[in-house]
Amino acid sequence: KEFLVEISGTTVTLTCPLTESNVAWYLDGTKSDDNERKHVIENHNSSPVNVSCSSADKKYEMYLNARVCANCEELDALAVTGIITADLLITLGVLILVYYFSKDRKGRASASAGSRPRGQKMQRPPPVPNPDYEPIRKGQREVYAGLESRGF
Repeated sequence: KEFLVEISGTTVTLTCPLTESNVAWYLDGTKSDDNERKHVIENHNSSPVNVSCSSADKKYEMYLNARVCANCEELDALAVTGIITADLLITLGVLILVYYFSKDRKGRASASAGSRPRGQKMQRPPPVPNPDYEPIRKGQREVYAGLESRGF
């Protein structure tokens, strides 16, 4: 048989496994005034305590190391599961939204009018010919025949 320990705020309630009504409680070797099956420790300071309960020839002992706090909230397993599930769903939703918005932005950036192509895709048009520096073509030598080289 085992002790039943209930913690609420700073109150610890212990239930002895003995079925008798007259039970002696000992906390760290000191006898308590309570003689019932249930023993209540008010304003427990979270320090470890050796607890024992006895009646006639039977004695049960326990080492109590319970952490208590005045303004703690108790959550059941269903509430914790719900909180974790909601957090995961919200995170997944944000990831999907970021993915789709970033995917659309990539497509618009390359098609916009203000952007220039980069790298190998860039082609330059041929330079505009300058009439002052046209190359001499075959059959057009007479245009330049009047120009003679000067001797220095």
